[in-house]
Amino acid sequence: MALRFVTPVLLLTLPLLLFVSLFHPATLDIGNAGWLLDGSDAGENALGAHAYWHDHAAGASLRTTLLNAPEGVPVLFTDSNPLVTLVAKPFAAWLPADAQLVGPFILLSLILQTLFTWLLLRRHAPGRIALWAGVVLLAFPPTLMNRAGHVNLMAHWTILAALYLFLDTRRHARWPWWAALIAVSALTHSYLLILVGAIWASAILSQWVDGRPGRRPAILAQVAGMLALGGMLAWWLGVGGQAATGYFGRFSMPLDALWNPGAEASTRLIRGHEASPGRGFEGFQYLGAGGLLLVAAALGVARYRPSREGERVAGERLRVLVPALVALAVLAIARLPLPPALLTWLDPVRASGRLFWPVGYVLILMAVLAVFRLSAHRAAAMLLAVVAIQAIDLSGMVAAIRARSQAASAYRLYTRTTDPRWDQLIARSRAVVFLPGDVTRDLELFQEVAWRAIDAGRPVANVYAARNSRVSLHRLAAEEAALARASIDRNRLYILLPGARIPASLVSRIERVDGVDLIAPGLAAARAQNAGAVVR
Repeated sequence: MALRFVTPVLLLTLPLLLFVSLFHPATLDIGNAGWLLDGSDAGENALGAHAYWHDHAAGASLRTTLLNAPEGVPVLFTDSNPLVTLVAKPFAAWLPADAQLVGPFILLSLILQTLFTWLLLRRHAPGRIALWAGVVLLAFPPTLMNRAGHVNLMAHWTILAALYLFLDTRRHARWPWWAALIAVSALTHSYLLILVGAIWASAILSQWVDGRPGRRPAILAQVAGMLALGGMLAWWLGVGGQAATGYFGRFSMPLDALWNPGAEASTRLIRGHEASPGRGFEGFQYLGAGGLLLVAAALGVARYRPSREGERVAGERLRVLVPALVALAVLAIARLPLPPALLTWLDPVRASGRLFWPVGYVLILMAVLAVFRLSAHRAAAMLLAVVAIQAIDLSGMVAAIRARSQAASAYRLYTRTTDPRWDQLIARSRAVVFLPGDVTRDLELFQEVAWRAIDAGRPVANVYAARNSRVSLHRLAAEEAALARASIDRNRLYILLPGARIPASLVSRIERVDGVDLIAPGLAAARAQNAGAVVR
């Protein structure tokens, strides 16, 4: 009777243990958002959701005009999670005023990651201990932990779910399952859509080649339906009109990425080096010392032990996936001088190193299945040893990631903008604008001021977006030119970032609050009112 509860307990306990290893438990408090406003992509994730939930005119548009005003910005390009923000939108009035769902989303992703890994392995393991050791190795690779700074992409469970559907003989041809997974992937992150879509396309190819000719019209109809679904989701998400970056290949995967943790990695057993600048994070595909040992052990076992029936069937199915995996690997590694038109076409996958993730998961999946050829006792002993080595090697990386969320324990919303005048200055302003328009010059400051402005219902003219619209870029350039001519709106709060061109006629109007230069309506009155006030 007790054994019946082992599986659900482990499906919850393992991801929870990893979560508290990587993040402070206070990150699960939905009213505790201050730990995110540190100038990171996670801060933009929380800020975009905050704006969408407080934007009463947004509805189900997945777009907010409280950021990048007046054009607004799609939630997708604020690095927020469109699916999470949309699901929470009807409940925004009941959420804490400064709510965040980043921490809960990460934990949910880890739970789903564990669930789909267990579904992939449960029918192949020779014993329970070997099964759960294999789950740990496949579900929690270093590449997943590396995404802690860009949390939407911790939803690697979508890749595992796609592999599960692809390998499942009963579900791989059922389009509703694929449609649901593709929709969830698209509403989580565009890269996950591409990776899941590649696996779905392989399943379609398999049906076309192996199926009866009479089923081909139905297959074509399914393809047309999926393309229509993708088009509708892209329209809903606000894709289109963004300026191309031309960065494809700049964040590609180094050739030695599987065994090179990179120059900044905190690994214990294998020292890394930087292959070339800018590729250490997005191109990170390190398997870990345990993962590398697992692959080596799997090759040894495969040489002397015949495959079991389940592994053989899975291997035959995965052969159909090889063309897609090869294409993804080439795109992940390629760093070629390409024509501008082609670079524009490839811009949606500019961080091309991420495209290798499905290849890495298939590699570890087949390695675990190969070790499962051993007896229950030997497979368990080998896999537990690999887990131990992996844990030792990645312990420094885990500690470094957890340190980033330590600020959650302080339950403090603002650290850069502590002066009580900020709220008064924002309340007296019709809008807030940062000049120059590139807020990455001080992203932590931007996130805190923008958060305050959203609380006050004041639009912010800027945003740090994954893709910028051409209209917004032209507007911000015009704003900078107007400042240089001393042509400013007296009802707006101007935050002057380093590099702002300030004419002599405006110098006398500049004040400093928390070390930040600004021009604000009613600042002199606010200074008199707060004379002698104690700074929080």
